[in-house]
Formats: sequence, structure tokens, C-alpha cells
Amino acid sequence: RSEKMAFTLYSLIQAAILCVNAVAVLHEERFLSKIGWGVDQSVGGFGDEPGIKVQLMNLVRSVRTVMRVPLIAVNSVCIVLLLLFG
Repeated sequence: RSEKMAFTLYSLIQAAILCVNAVAVLHEERFLSKIGWGVDQSVGGFGDEPGIKVQLMNLVRSVRTVMRVPLIAVNSVCIVLLLLFG
């Protein structure tokens, strides 16, 4: 039996969930500080436009704060769907 891998909407959603999971598990002291993306590295002046690094760090912090509980539910649904439908 030959099964082909298809690019479906479900696989696209699953890839997005995996990326959000990857961002959600990043730890500031253990990983981000070592590459220079810790809390203390993002200090800017008053009225300055934040750079791309500061904006990405704010995105990482926001994802970790807001998406922690919904990710548990979404991951559980994905696991159940994979168990039911393969």
C-alpha cells in the first residue's frame, strides 16, 4: 500500500501549532540570554522606535504569556485527531 504525503490545510495548521509551541517553550534565562535576547538587552531610550530585536522579544513574551493555556487545549485536540484519524 503506497500512501502519499499531501499538503493539506490540516498539515499547515499543524505546522503553525508546532511553531507556536517552539516559541512558547523558549526560556529566557537558559536560552535567550545566551544568544543576547534576554530582558536586560532590550533597554531603549524614551521615544525611540523599538528595533526588530525588541519587537521579536515582545512577540516571544506575548506568545508565552497569552498562548500558554490555549496551546494545551489545541495540542490535546490535535493529539485526539491524530489518534482517531491517523
